[in-house]
Amino acid sequence: MKTLPERDVVIVGFGWTGAIVAEQLTLEGLDVLALERGVWADTSTDYAVNNAQDEVRYRYRDELFEDLSRETLTFRNTTDQSALPMRMLGSFLPGTNVGGSITHWNGQAWRFLPSDFQARSHNLERYGEGIFGENMTVQDWGVTYDELEPHYDTFDKICGISGKAGNLNGEIQEGGNPFEGARSSEYPNPPMEMVAAPLKFAAAARELGYKPFPGPSANMSQAYTNPLGVQLAPCSYCGFCEKYACGNYSKATALTTIVPALMRRDNFTLRTGAMVLRVEKDAQNTRATGVTYIDSEGQEYFQPAQMVVLCTYITHNVNLLLQSQIGEPYDPSTGRGNVGRNYAYQAMSGADVFYDDFAVNPYIGAGALGQVIDEFNGDNFDHTGLGFIGGGYIAQWQTNGRPIEHHPVPEGTPKFGAGWKKAVRENYNHTIGVGAHGAVMSHRGNYLDLDPTYKDAYGRPLMRLTFDYKPNEIAMSAHLTEKVAGIARAMGGREVKVSEMKVPYDIAPYQTTHNTGGHIMGETPTDSVTNKYNQSWDLPNLFLMGAGNFPQNPGYNPTGTVAALAYHSMQAVRERYLRDPGPLVQA
Repeated sequence: MKTLPERDVVIVGFGWTGAIVAEQLTLEGLDVLALERGVWADTSTDYAVNNAQDEVRYRYRDELFEDLSRETLTFRNTTDQSALPMRMLGSFLPGTNVGGSITHWNGQAWRFLPSDFQARSHNLERYGEGIFGENMTVQDWGVTYDELEPHYDTFDKICGISGKAGNLNGEIQEGGNPFEGARSSEYPNPPMEMVAAPLKFAAAARELGYKPFPGPSANMSQAYTNPLGVQLAPCSYCGFCEKYACGNYSKATALTTIVPALMRRDNFTLRTGAMVLRVEKDAQNTRATGVTYIDSEGQEYFQPAQMVVLCTYITHNVNLLLQSQIGEPYDPSTGRGNVGRNYAYQAMSGADVFYDDFAVNPYIGAGALGQVIDEFNGDNFDHTGLGFIGGGYIAQWQTNGRPIEHHPVPEGTPKFGAGWKKAVRENYNHTIGVGAHGAVMSHRGNYLDLDPTYKDAYGRPLMRLTFDYKPNEIAMSAHLTEKVAGIARAMGGREVKVSEMKVPYDIAPYQTTHNTGGHIMGETPTDSVTNKYNQSWDLPNLFLMGAGNFPQNPGYNPTGTVAALAYHSMQAVRERYLRDPGPLVQA
């Protein structure tokens, strides 16, 4: 193994959080190196508009997703089952290459509710201890909405988020989300131009007494130049956002907002084809000394660094902690240990509304083009007697009409043959989908650990995922689905097909790439892996970014909060840690 010259900072994984961390720390004059297992990707060439909409290449041949022949995970619903390797991507789609998973996101850029950050104390105060179901491990985050608000604002401006404020400095604004936490400024861009389907949903929701609003969108409603001087173009509404890169510079990603400015800085280096195997520690286990990685030719290197920042996907961050023997692995039988604890996901359900002659034109779409109601999210409604906590938003997103993937058909349609083709032909342009995007609370039996049987291409144990929906989420999703069905029926179609959340959880069909937990943040080392600044309790020069920090998963898409936490962490590093390296929170 070859030892390389020491760097000030080494970042593992170069997606959203890796780009944020690198941009912030290079401002301080630090020598920053990012290691990315994938290859370089450039918007104008690799994702040019003449190939970015290749459905076979990107959706079905997984060009933007991780290679499961090198590294995957095993899965089971419960501990009494044998976990088996995931050989094909399904429920979630971790990315690879420069830019990471965010390259293929839809662009729905949410802020969590203030009460989401105090999920335990808030619900305990309002409803009492009985509101928590058996073996639920819900806890507060250790950070508040007010602390993160300036960093949400920074991210909004970096991305040029399109939307309408609903709560501006404590004043409720007409047309926005009246339930959101107070924001310090209006969205940098106005909402996207709505098309027929979300307008139909909004009209029905309004008639039922709800307050619909345009979803916050990282798809540009107009041309925009961000604070780093990077230009973004207006969205063309092509409908190829989720699972695709945007070759039009119309979707905010790391590649289109930060990387162009960052790559011009002399104190930043990006090294691709670098698969990090473990974080190395000193003999006393008091600090990280760097990382060991293997390059594309099989050569192993030790990269020393004064600071290590893990910015990989949540399962890989947890895997690196476990492979490196950092922190105590979680044991569900005793409840001891925190590494791998509180894995969570999202609870999805919905309904399709079929019309005879209402034309939808689904091919005119974007990843975050839609109308939303928030009356049933978080604790925006009274949960007394409902038997669950949490909730989710209900929305009509017109994301795509892609010819291979999009073919809604009514109940009773044959699975193949002439009858199926006829139904696709008749319903393709006359169907509107309404969806519920629900929270998943943390539970003692949902966690990540190392598989005792299967190994990856590097000889390391695979990550093992144990997860299923518990009574809280089943009851919550049923409540949301009932509300979805009510709105769908009010939209005036010929018929409505309701799709309830599938139980037990099935890892095969795509649902969301919103995996969370495993290296959660908290107030003390006894209940978390990191403090409020995403700094490891065990090794103070190790920081962990991403949704792995979430103690449980609220009802929104996670990206906005992932970014806000990264900016919050880097502010503390820049203002405090660099002057006095050590714990930012005393245990």
